[in-house]
Amino acid sequence: MEDKTLTCKDCGKEFVFTKGEQEFYAEKGFTNEPTRCTECRAANKAKRNSNRSFDRPSRY
Repeated sequence: MEDKTLTCKDCGKEFVFTKGEQEFYAEKGFTNEPTRCTECRAANKAKRNSNRSFDRPSRY
């Protein structure tokens, strides 16, 4: 397994999907390669987390 150069679907920047990351994905059973670079992935995650509704009661 070798490092792969992929293109981010959000910003169009190329990023490296390393051998170690590929092995991690395989261990977890992930079948799709990442489609976003690290920066866009973090921004997308932050956006998703900020859209959470606070009017629901918390479950403890």
